[in-house]
Amino acid sequence: MPSFQDHLSRIKARIDEISPEDVQEKIEEGEGFVLVDIRERDEIENGFVAGAHLLGRGHLEAKIGTVAPESDAEIILYCAGGVRSALAANALLQMGYTNVKSMAGGFARWAQYGFPVQTRKSLTKSQLARYSRHLLMPEVGEEGQLKLLGAKVLLIGAGGLGSPSAMYLAAAGIGTLGIVDGDTVDMSNLQRQLLHTEDRVGTPKVESALKMLKGINSDIEIKAYPFRIDSSNVLDLFKDYDIILDGCDNFPTRYLVNDACYFLGKTNVHGSIFRFDGQVTVFKPNHGPCYRCLYPEPPPPGMAPSCAEAGVLGVLPGIVGVAQAIETIKVVLGIGHPLIGRLLTFDALQMKFRELRTRRDPTCPLCGPNPTVTQLIDYEHFCSMER
Repeated sequence: MPSFQDHLSRIKARIDEISPEDVQEKIEEGEGFVLVDIRERDEIENGFVAGAHLLGRGHLEAKIGTVAPESDAEIILYCAGGVRSALAANALLQMGYTNVKSMAGGFARWAQYGFPVQTRKSLTKSQLARYSRHLLMPEVGEEGQLKLLGAKVLLIGAGGLGSPSAMYLAAAGIGTLGIVDGDTVDMSNLQRQLLHTEDRVGTPKVESALKMLKGINSDIEIKAYPFRIDSSNVLDLFKDYDIILDGCDNFPTRYLVNDACYFLGKTNVHGSIFRFDGQVTVFKPNHGPCYRCLYPEPPPPGMAPSCAEAGVLGVLPGIVGVAQAIETIKVVLGIGHPLIGRLLTFDALQMKFRELRTRRDPTCPLCGPNPTVTQLIDYEHFCSMER
């Protein structure tokens, strides 16, 4: 009966091996390839190769498509000593991947050569329990949950859209949530703004939001900004965040958020609601259109009444705000297909979703090839101009 060593020798003859020196050279030269650590959780505590996807051998076949969707992608696997990665490389070849290599000697040889080693935070016992349903999903797992805990998201508004977005992002474990809103809680808010309660009427919305979100997840950091954003403070505020979630209800702020995100290279998860209708999209600088591509000019004053003037169905923000939260999480995790270049609309009366393709406007004054908007402007004046 053939021994395991005989079996391993046959597999190694079938696969390609690569030395740690060659892997390090590829990293230094910036070559595009997918590096995968297939060791188990306790093995990774002592460090791993920077940039490696921590998939684990037990879930490799289920997870590999999330980091290498193309079958011809160059994939380099490593384990502790090179045995499990060789077996795993053979398994991926049998799945149809055509360019898979195993790093000879594994992480032990990598560390022996003194190549850079990265360490990471581990989930606490409490976090393992709290986020257990995320950890079961190959698209999230522990690596993804750590990404969520390391993410910084700023919400513009603690109102109808900000409420469901903030609550679900807090529950999901977004590590730092910022909330900027200069208003106080009003009785008329309670029909749709679930962050707030009757006993908080008259208090600043960010304080009310802080109380609610800390009750949902005390494990995360929540920063409250009790003021309105404008051209004088927005860049300084946005620079410390990864993603901006726009839940505002007026055109000057929408244009301000759009322009500031573009100048800083920040992803803008945009949502808006009106009566029974809502829409969601994602603006990522240089990867799709911006808000000005879709709406080059604001509507004339009085032509687009606010929710305070025209009303809004109380449950509608729940649909749109949750969609914004989903898009935010997808962007943080780098999974799925975010709504970049796509506008998702929702008609509550007909209970219909519709997707519209959107494109960059070659004449866009902000993101076009010949921009005329090169700095922040007076947005109140811009939106009140007669055209």
